[in-house]
Amino acid sequence: MKKLSLPLKRVRREAWISIFSVVFVISLWEAVVDLGWVNSTFFPSPSTIARATVDSLASGELTGHISITMARMFAGFFAGAASGLVIGLAMGWSKEVRAFLDPIVSVTYPLPKIALLPLIILLVGIGEGPVIMIVALGAFFPVLVNCVAGVASIEPIYFDVARNYGSGKLKTFARVVLPGSLPMALAGLRLALGMSLLLTVVVEMSIATKGLGAMLWLSWQTFRIEKIYVAIVIIAILGLLLNWLLGLAGKRLAPWREAR
Repeated sequence: MKKLSLPLKRVRREAWISIFSVVFVISLWEAVVDLGWVNSTFFPSPSTIARATVDSLASGELTGHISITMARMFAGFFAGAASGLVIGLAMGWSKEVRAFLDPIVSVTYPLPKIALLPLIILLVGIGEGPVIMIVALGAFFPVLVNCVAGVASIEPIYFDVARNYGSGKLKTFARVVLPGSLPMALAGLRLALGMSLLLTVVVEMSIATKGLGAMLWLSWQTFRIEKIYVAIVIIAILGLLLNWLLGLAGKRLAPWREAR
């Protein structure tokens, strides 16, 4: 029990330190604005931003933008992540598949995904399609690369043991490849989720009229500074919550990783 209580105390202590750092930064920000050390027109206080956020939520404007952004982000994320997971595991497991696809991945991976937006608009037109496709491309590569690395990191002895026990390809995949690559795949999914939110907002700023990105851009065009900060804060909170939820899912799906 003593061995377990020490890590728990350390975790609680680190959590309190994290909370204190956030409270300290917000308090310092509020004090700097209240003392007039910065121009509150361009750098409003946290309390002002909080009031503007509550007003936007009460009017339903912010809720609508959030729901639209989340729908686009998840549609692109699931499409890209699922494709990256399947292809990445296949590339990691099969040398032939890797040899065939590696040149294509090497050429397309470094391309800035947002740079493909004009071409995608030409191909599929204006609407939800370009947003989802750009997000899917952004989610695809982190998952693919991490899955390939995850399979490559599995010790060959595990494949030898499976072969000696007469496991077929399907059983080897289910018992060796999938669990062995899962920690790296989860890391790729966390990267892909953050990238999906980022690209959704960027594309919305470029071509959309609804969504958090569109709200941010319209607020800048109409010089509504408080709304700019509201959009930025909401995007940051969403990113934090999504990353935290995926981290919890990772602990459930790969508990042995946390035990190290």
